[in-house]
Amino acid sequence: MTSTEARAPFVARAVPYLPLGLIAALGATLAYVVRLPCRTGGWNDQVTTYTNFCYSDIYPLYFDRALATQNPYFADVPFDKQVEYPVVLGEVMQLFSWIARALEPDHVAQAVRFYDLTVILLGACLVAGVLLMAAVAGPTRRWDALWYAISPAVVLAAYINWDLVAGALSMGMLLAWKRQRQVAAGVLLGLAIATKFYPLMFVGALFLLTWRTGRWRPFLVTMGSALGAWLVVNVPFMVFAWEGWRRFYVFSQDRGVDWGSPWLFFQNKGWPVLGEADVSTLGMVSLAIMCVGIAVLTLAAPRRPRLAQICFLALAAFMMTNKVWSPQFVLWLVPFAVLARPNWKPLVLWQLAEVWYFVAIWLYLVAQSPLNRDDLGIGDDTYFTAVWGRIITIAIMMAFVVRDVLRPDKDAVRQADLDDQAGGVFDDAPDRFTLQSAFR
Repeated sequence: MTSTEARAPFVARAVPYLPLGLIAALGATLAYVVRLPCRTGGWNDQVTTYTNFCYSDIYPLYFDRALATQNPYFADVPFDKQVEYPVVLGEVMQLFSWIARALEPDHVAQAVRFYDLTVILLGACLVAGVLLMAAVAGPTRRWDALWYAISPAVVLAAYINWDLVAGALSMGMLLAWKRQRQVAAGVLLGLAIATKFYPLMFVGALFLLTWRTGRWRPFLVTMGSALGAWLVVNVPFMVFAWEGWRRFYVFSQDRGVDWGSPWLFFQNKGWPVLGEADVSTLGMVSLAIMCVGIAVLTLAAPRRPRLAQICFLALAAFMMTNKVWSPQFVLWLVPFAVLARPNWKPLVLWQLAEVWYFVAIWLYLVAQSPLNRDDLGIGDDTYFTAVWGRIITIAIMMAFVVRDVLRPDKDAVRQADLDDQAGGVFDDAPDRFTLQSAFR
């Protein structure tokens, strides 16, 4: 057999993904173009940063977290100036700050170089995430990944923060689980949780479907691998840089209600209880109630739900009850929303709501203290239409997913006698436990 013949099967499998990769690269490029007004000097003027809709955390944090002179977690800075992200992101920031320092002697030039290098990584993560999502979706739904590649909300939010790194890891985890490579799935899940905290919600989805199917060994292997990977990257910082390491967890616990959260609306309007009680408690109780509802749905549905459906519902519940809902959080949800229910009408409605929120948050901030540019911005009531627009459109999608779970014949992904192409060991698995069987 010649080398060309040996390569042919891989090439044949890779060719269908080439257009998706190119379109994702186009999305990554458009995201860079959106921020060019800031990249070429606009970051030095907060008003124009907001009015040009090109804000990014990457550039200012290079200075504000001492990346120009010190290393994350080990920096000799006040506690509130430590890097407030889990360790994988902190080390990504450290790596690119080292390179920027080596390439540029001037601090301002370093920050721009740091941004450019970070954007290259994030663009690669978007392309990787799209290709991995297409592989997870399977050949019958491969083109659904276009929503992740080039949807307007993704392009606008791509480079606000480092969220695309966690997105690529999460999609890699799903693909490894689909192919029943539990150790790889666990390692990627552990790294994803050590990058952004939201992938922790997928543990609950895996647990519920494991409970229903009785496939405990793959679940336990995955969880053990996830814990091991998380410990490997976290323990060195816990031992040698405890104060810097715990900054993320203290910040998450102590943080008050912030932009995008529905709790901000209730506080702003002075609602009794919802606007007065401790937001951390309200958020945890609300999330717990929604998770109980998802658990009942999973165990009581007439047919076992698909993994992507439960991941989407769990992640959406987490976002809707959180103390903060930043514009870039749309990057968390897009691939799971599409995998859960690739119906274009509610997706378009939600994307429009996300675009409106992206515009509204910057116009709202420009009218707030210390800028107070009411002539350029919007007020509370207009801003909160954008907050509730996201909540309502995601709630609509959640309702459709619940409908599909209760009526599997309505699930577009399960047509043509398919069960759960992304389910791994759950695909075509018989039920071992349901609420109906428990009460017989």
